[in-house]
Amino acid sequence: MRLYLIRHGETDWNKVKKLQGKSDIPLNAFGEHLAEETGEALSTVPFDVAYTSPLKRARRTAELVLGDRNVPILDEKRIEEMGFGIYEGLICKEEASEIPDPEFFQFFHAPEKYRPPKGGESFEDVLKRTGEFLEELRQDPARAGQTILIATHGAALCALLCHMKGADVKNFWGTGVHKNCAVTIVDVTPEEYRIVEEGKTYYTEEVKPW
Repeated sequence: MRLYLIRHGETDWNKVKKLQGKSDIPLNAFGEHLAEETGEALSTVPFDVAYTSPLKRARRTAELVLGDRNVPILDEKRIEEMGFGIYEGLICKEEASEIPDPEFFQFFHAPEKYRPPKGGESFEDVLKRTGEFLEELRQDPARAGQTILIATHGAALCALLCHMKGADVKNFWGTGVHKNCAVTIVDVTPEEYRIVEEGKTYYTEEVKPW
C-alpha cells in the first residue's frame, strides 16, 4: 500500500492565522490554484481511492488533485482537523493574538502541557482517532497493494505522522506543520510505515496573483 497524504490548500483564515479547527472554511482562489498545480504534478499516480476529511477545504483539495480521474472519494471524520472549541475563528499569532488565555500557546511550544479550550480536543483525542483510522486502513485486505490519497489538515496530518513514527505527544509537531498542499508519501506494510518523502510541494513559491 502506498499513501499520499496532503494538507488542504490555502483558505482566507490561513492567511490571517485564524484557528480553523472544525469550522468549515472553503479554499480561497489561491488554495484552489495550489491544489490544481499539485494535481498536475501527480497526474500519473494511479490512485485507487481517496479518503478525505469531510470539511470542504480538504474535500475540495482532493477533488482538484484527482481532476477528471474516476477515483472514489470517501469522507472520513477521523481525519478532520483538531477542534478548538470556543477559540475557533480567533487570530492565534502570538504577536497579535485574540486568544484570551496565554496558556493556550503551550499548543505550539509544549504540546504535552496543552489543555484544550471549552469544546476543543486534546492532542490525545486527535492521536487516538487518526491512529485508529490508519491501523484500520493498514489491516483492510481490500486496500492491500492500493495507492491511496488522504486529504486532511495541518494538526491532523501531524497526528498521522506521529503514529507512523511512534512519536509521543511531546514531539507531536515533528518537523513542523506542512505547507498548504504539501505531499507526504508513505509505503505501508504489515510491519511498518516507511516515509518515502515528507512535506514536498509541487508548486513554485511566487507572489500570489490573488
